[in-house]
Amino acid sequence: MPNYICLQQQEQHLGDYSIVPLRYEDRFSIMKWRNEQIYHLRQARPLTEEDQQRYFDNVVSKLYDNPKPDQILFSYLEQGICIGYGGLVHINWIDRNAEISFIMDTKLEKEHFAKHWSNFLTMLKELSFSDLNLHKIYTYAFDLRRHLYTMLEANGFVREATLKDHCFFEGEYRDVVLHSFINDRV
Repeated sequence: MPNYICLQQQEQHLGDYSIVPLRYEDRFSIMKWRNEQIYHLRQARPLTEEDQQRYFDNVVSKLYDNPKPDQILFSYLEQGICIGYGGLVHINWIDRNAEISFIMDTKLEKEHFAKHWSNFLTMLKELSFSDLNLHKIYTYAFDLRRHLYTMLEANGFVREATLKDHCFFEGEYRDVVLHSFINDRV
C-alpha cells in the first residue's frame, strides 16, 4: 500500500473502522458506488472500468509522492474490508482549507448513513487538523439529501452558506449547501 509523503500518520482508527491511503484494489468497488450514486456527485456520466483504471493510473498514483497534493484520498474500512472512500479534495495549501468528499457502499446508505459519515469525519478531522494543520474543512453538497445536514451539524459542522440555484439537476436548478468545521486548535 502506498503512503502519502505529506502525512506523518498514514492511518486513522476508530474501533473496527479505519481510513488508509486509497488502495488500488478498491477501485472497482468505488466505481460501482459512484455510478449508483451519480445523482449527488459532480460526475457527468457513469464511469467505465477503463475510466477508473485511467484515473488511478494517471491521477491517484501521482498523489502519494506529492508534498502538497490537491487531494488526499482514503479507503474507509470496516475490519479491513473497504465499505467507502473519500478524503480531502480541492486542497488549498495557502489558505489551509479543503473540501470533504465521502461515499459509502450504496447498500449501507439507508440504515447506516449517519454512523459511517460520523466515523469518517471523526478520523478525517484528526488527520486534517493534527497532521496537516489545516484551518478549515468543508462540504459542498447539492441540496438533495437533507439528512446529510443533520448528521454534519451533529458532528460540529456549521451551515456556512447556501448557493442559490447553483447546479442544474434533472431539469431544474438546485441549491448547493456548504457546511464547515474550523480548527480550534490553532
